[in-house]
Amino acid sequence: MRAVRCVRYGTPDGLVVEELPEPEATEGHVVVEVAAAALNFPDVLLVADRYQLHVPVPFTPGSEFAGTVVAVGPGVEHLSVGDRVMGATLIGAFAERLSVPAAIVRKVPDGVELGAAAAFGVAHRTAYHALRSVARVEAGEWVVVLGAGGGVGLATVELAPVLGARVLAAASSAEKLAVAKEKGAEALVDYSTEDLKVRVKELCGGTADVVVDPVGGPYAEASLRALRWGGRFVSVGFASGEIPRIPLNLVLLKGVFVTGFTMEGLARNQAADVARDEVEVNALLASGRVVPHIGGRYPLDQAAQALTDMAGRQAVGKLLVEPVPAAIT
Repeated sequence: MRAVRCVRYGTPDGLVVEELPEPEATEGHVVVEVAAAALNFPDVLLVADRYQLHVPVPFTPGSEFAGTVVAVGPGVEHLSVGDRVMGATLIGAFAERLSVPAAIVRKVPDGVELGAAAAFGVAHRTAYHALRSVARVEAGEWVVVLGAGGGVGLATVELAPVLGARVLAAASSAEKLAVAKEKGAEALVDYSTEDLKVRVKELCGGTADVVVDPVGGPYAEASLRALRWGGRFVSVGFASGEIPRIPLNLVLLKGVFVTGFTMEGLARNQAADVARDEVEVNALLASGRVVPHIGGRYPLDQAAQALTDMAGRQAVGKLLVEPVPAAIT
């Protein structure tokens, strides 16, 4: 089978496509034919050896996938050959097939396209947990979403109105903001040309209630300055590559709550909240109320270009690599 391989650390353009042995369905595992693998920023960091976890080369990047079960290992009783499934793992998804523990995949709801299933998991779960269990967003509150054109940002734009919130989407281009408006943003700010703090205050009627920031960089402080007394600032990641340094005197004077989110940390410390959120967000996918925006689809041999486009923040929404595009139904 064909797979993308990282044979040396660096930029995505060093990735190659190689022939590998077919994976096997060992005890407790299934083999999935990958119809679509969604890109996430940690994929780029792993290739550069800049992620919090070190993966020795050579390895196959790609974490988030959807496809069809083609083999079932001993001890697996809840899945069968032919089942459409979705899941996420640290590496391995940029391949025509991969073997994964059966426990990490779940069936794709009927009527949901496999590409949408691949694009949904990480971004929408991150966004929903950040809104529901970390920011604890309430109906009628203004939520400022930074990086509103990216995968997590756009998912946050889409999900905040489900919780009754009003959304101000902040992004770096008119194209990204147009998609954010389609997904439910009520107010828009192009922070490449507008003063973010001033515009947030103008558009939100004085101050905002919540900021969700998956980007970091220079706009974090500006958005925090636009929060009301007791507002909540949730840091989700640093897609810009720059970790902001928030002056603590602002936190003191404004009485705001600054907090962070990681999937692993929330699952370990707020297991009941995570279980509730998972049921709710999966129901949104199954019902069709939430449909991820796919900004681009790339064949397997263009995975390096897909990662480059994502790292350069050229994409809107989620990008997909399609190792076996004929299977994407």
